[in-house]
Amino acid sequence: METTDQLTELRKRAEEAVAEMPDGELKTKAFEVILQHLLSTRTVSPQPQPSDKKAGKKELMSSEKPGTTKSRMLLLKDEGFFTRPRSLAEVKDELSAHGWIHPQTALSGPLQGLVRERHLRRVKDQAGKKKVWKYVNP
Repeated sequence: METTDQLTELRKRAEEAVAEMPDGELKTKAFEVILQHLLSTRTVSPQPQPSDKKAGKKELMSSEKPGTTKSRMLLLKDEGFFTRPRSLAEVKDELSAHGWIHPQTALSGPLQGLVRERHLRRVKDQAGKKKVWKYVNP
C-alpha cells in the first residue's frame, strides 16, 4: 500500500521533469507519461505463483512493469489506444510517444501474439491500393 508521502514524492519528480517545458498539451502529456512510468517502476513485479509454473506460462498483466513489447502494447490497450483500428506505424508512433523506441519490423510478432491470446484482433484495411492489417480491441 502506498503512503501519501510516497505518491507526493513521485508527483514532484514528474513535475520537476517537465518544469522547463512551456505550458500546453505536450507538457501535460509528458507529465502523464513520466508519472505513469514512475508509478509503474516503483514496485517489483509480483513473483509467479506455483500454479503459473504448472500452466507453463504466465499471463501478461498490464499492471506489471511494461518492459516487454507485449506488456507495453497491453498498456496502450488499457489507455484506450486500440478503440479504433491502428496500423503498425501508428502503434510504433504511440510507443515512441511513451519513450519506448521499437523498430516497426519488431512489432508485428508481438501484435500477432496478442491477437492469438485474444487481447486484440486484427482486420484487413485498404490504404490506397495496398491492403494492410490493423489492430483493434476485440
